[in-house]
Amino acid sequence: MDDFLQIFSNPILIWTLGIASAVCFIGSLLAIPWLVVRIPADYFSDSYRHRVLWARQHPLLRWLLLILKNLLGLVLLLMGIAMLVLPGQGLLTILIALVMLNFPGKYRLERRLFRVPSVRNGVNWLRRRAGRPPLRFDGET
Repeated sequence: MDDFLQIFSNPILIWTLGIASAVCFIGSLLAIPWLVVRIPADYFSDSYRHRVLWARQHPLLRWLLLILKNLLGLVLLLMGIAMLVLPGQGLLTILIALVMLNFPGKYRLERRLFRVPSVRNGVNWLRRRAGRPPLRFDGET
């Protein structure tokens, strides 16, 4: 128990966690709205997936961009999990990370999460403030 309490009496650790928390908080306030408004309004309205912009590029470039996109998604996922206990928009950051990552069943999970009324209202509020149309789902106009 004494070792556990010593960890929290370390001023360097406390300052490092405080600075990391502030960076995550400010970063989420800037990055999340920027990413949310860039989701196409019809992203969830088709039964098929949209082709990525770099699909016709050289295979090496395509793989490099795919790896970088997934690394960014992983960083956002880890930041979102951390923000569940630190200041920041944890759930919204996790949702954006899921949009960026590639894994089986991703599209169905995204649709389910973004259809939750509180999530959808929050995302559409950000989009409305940026002058973007709300997200549309199948059967909606």
